[in-house]
Amino acid sequence: MIGINYKIVYASAIAMVFLSACKKERPDVGAVPPTTVSLPVTIASSTLVKDTAIKVSRDLYLWNTQIPATFNAADYADPSEIMKAIRPFSMEPGFSSPVDKWSFAMKKTEWNQMSEGIGSLVSGKNEAGDFGMFVFFRAEGDLRVRLVEPNSPAGLAGIKRGWRITQINGNSDINTANSSTVVNSIYYSLSTSFKFTRPDGSSVSISLNAAHYAEKPVFLDTVYTNGSERIGYLVFNSFLGNSGLINAEFQRVFSKFASQQVTNVVVDLRYNGGGYVSLAEKLANYLAPADASGGVMMKQIYNSQNSSNNVTTYIAKTGNLQLQKVYFIVSKSTASASELLINVLKPYMDVRLIGPSATHGKPVGFFPVSAGDWYVFPVSFKTINKNGEGNYYNGLPVNASVADGLDKDWGDVNESCLASAIKNITTGAYFRSASETFSSTPQITNSNDLLDKPFIKATIGKEL
Repeated sequence: MIGINYKIVYASAIAMVFLSACKKERPDVGAVPPTTVSLPVTIASSTLVKDTAIKVSRDLYLWNTQIPATFNAADYADPSEIMKAIRPFSMEPGFSSPVDKWSFAMKKTEWNQMSEGIGSLVSGKNEAGDFGMFVFFRAEGDLRVRLVEPNSPAGLAGIKRGWRITQINGNSDINTANSSTVVNSIYYSLSTSFKFTRPDGSSVSISLNAAHYAEKPVFLDTVYTNGSERIGYLVFNSFLGNSGLINAEFQRVFSKFASQQVTNVVVDLRYNGGGYVSLAEKLANYLAPADASGGVMMKQIYNSQNSSNNVTTYIAKTGNLQLQKVYFIVSKSTASASELLINVLKPYMDVRLIGPSATHGKPVGFFPVSAGDWYVFPVSFKTINKNGEGNYYNGLPVNASVADGLDKDWGDVNESCLASAIKNITTGAYFRSASETFSSTPQITNSNDLLDKPFIKATIGKEL
């Protein structure tokens, strides 16, 4: 083989796993049994990089035996195209079509920024960064801001979730048929001008210039009092970033919830595409009941060629919050580490899901493997919970199908998903009105899938 010597560390972590001001820290993904795989010392040419990508896949890919011997890496432009090309070789018992939609490759410089929380979670963004503003259609012709990174150009300009976009670069023709133009203008442009309608009916025009920014995964944490119930609400948008800072945020939030005697918790993961498994484990330990301590949290299972690296992790209750029930607000954008978190808690407590649809459906993960100036990420393991449940390639179903309240900001108790959770906590019912139930046209669904597609869904192990 030609390549570099590298040590692959199989972390006791992973699910859609995605700064210190002076020194950037690598995320802690837990202790892991190392396996050393030798590849060549220098990868200079694109041919050698591509050869490395397929050789790694033939070893680590969860469905490695399905990759045909005739597969020729030279037929593809780069490692990214090779990772896409192996996806069809992922047939899983019980499914009629290939299940892998995620194996990918990325230049190291881009991955290093993304994994350390330097905006954004968009794959293939321009080198200048992006606006930190992300959108969905609420209805035909009604394009809404679904989230804004607080430290981004959009956040600093004061743009909020729920604002309606009525013009892009002077063009008022905003509809599902123009979704590709919306994607390019908002996610990949260096500069774009917008006109917004705010919730009070006023209009404002704002021009944004792309930039890099530090992401803030905890968007909101608050406590609501409703009769005898004290309800903790956490909006958590990514399991990627500086693990030390995110762990400190978890400690702060759950200490606050415990000190205010919270009786129920609602965790909003509706756009959380995943990240580091170690962070999903941390959050699970805060949410799990005390009597779950010592129980199996999950098992990570590799292909038969690498079965010696299978790992079992256990619950270690953290903090003083005592819950027997937990609510998750989810959507089709809820993926990977977010789904792992939900799945591992199900054997131990009453887990209730609210949102417009089942979750994304990614019960597998990967980790970065070096190939020249690229990292390749072939799906390399699957996860199951204590009860052996894990093949949720069709997503985790919701208990109540509720419209995504795209017309409301985070934490608004009239936002349909949060309102439905509060309603269930206080009365046992899910809906206050018919408007909270969810229905959508195929055009809206397909357009929002396109608007969500640039976001990487990942369960990530330790970087090499």
